[in-house]
Amino acid sequence: MTRVSVVVEAANLLVFGFLSDPVRFGDTRLRHNEVSAQGKSDFPVEKGSLVDNVLANTPLFSALGPQGAEALRASLTEIRVAKGQELFHEGEPGDHLYLILDGKVKLGHGAPDGRESLMAVLGPGEMFGELSLFDPGLRTSTATALTEATVLALGNEQLMPLLEGRPAVAAALLQALARRLRRTNEAMADLVFSDVPGRVAKALMELGEKFGTLTPDGLLVTHDMTQEELAQLVGASRETVNKALAEFGHRGWIKLESRQVLITDVERLGKRAR
Repeated sequence: MTRVSVVVEAANLLVFGFLSDPVRFGDTRLRHNEVSAQGKSDFPVEKGSLVDNVLANTPLFSALGPQGAEALRASLTEIRVAKGQELFHEGEPGDHLYLILDGKVKLGHGAPDGRESLMAVLGPGEMFGELSLFDPGLRTSTATALTEATVLALGNEQLMPLLEGRPAVAAALLQALARRLRRTNEAMADLVFSDVPGRVAKALMELGEKFGTLTPDGLLVTHDMTQEELAQLVGASRETVNKALAEFGHRGWIKLESRQVLITDVERLGKRAR
C-alpha cells in the first residue's frame, strides 16, 4: 500500500463513520557549544512519556534492546530551537545526526544564484543529518526550524561505540538512508514525468500523512509553510503552484487557510497525485 493510498483509506473510514474521533497521522544558527547550557532538558524523562513514545519509533531505538536504548538516550543532547533558527548550514562540516521530538524542521538547498529549494519537511520521530556519520564531510543541505522545535543530537563519538556488536543498529541506519535515497529518486522522477498540479497534489497528500488531522470536514493539514516554501518543496514557481492550488479549490478538493490546507476530497486529490 502506497503512502497516498494509506491517507485515502483513512479518509474513507471517516466518511463511512468508522472513525468517531479525529485521528492524528503524525502528531539564528545554533552551535552545540552555544546550546549546551540552554538546550539541555530541565526535567527528567519518565518511561512511557511522549519522548519515549517518539523515540521508540525511530530506526535507532527500535533496533536496540532496553539497555542499549537507555544508554543511547543518555548520550543524546536535547536542543530547543526557535522558528527560523538553523541547526546546521550547507557546506559546514557535519558530525551529528538529529532526531525530532516535536515541531517541524525543513531541509533546504541553495543555488549559487540565490534560488532555494526544499528537499523535505520533517516532523516528530524523523531523523536527519545521519549521512555525516557514515561519510564525514560537508553538509549537503541546511536544516532550519520551520516551527519551534525540540531535537535530540547524537555525535559520531557517541554512536560508534553503540554500533560495535550491534549490527541491527547499523542495519536500521542503513535502511533509513536507503529510504531517503528512494524518496530522492522518486522526487527526481516526479520532476521529469509529473506536471506541477500532480506534484502539488502529491506534496499535499504526503504532508497530510505526516501532519494531518482527520476532522468531520476532511483532512486538516497544518504544514506551517509559506506559499513560497511550498513552491520550493514542489520545485516550481510560486505563481504556478498557486494556480494549481486555486484549481483544486475550484474543484472542491481543498480549502486554503493560513499555513494550513483542508483537504475536503482526499480520494480525488490522491488520484491526481498518482
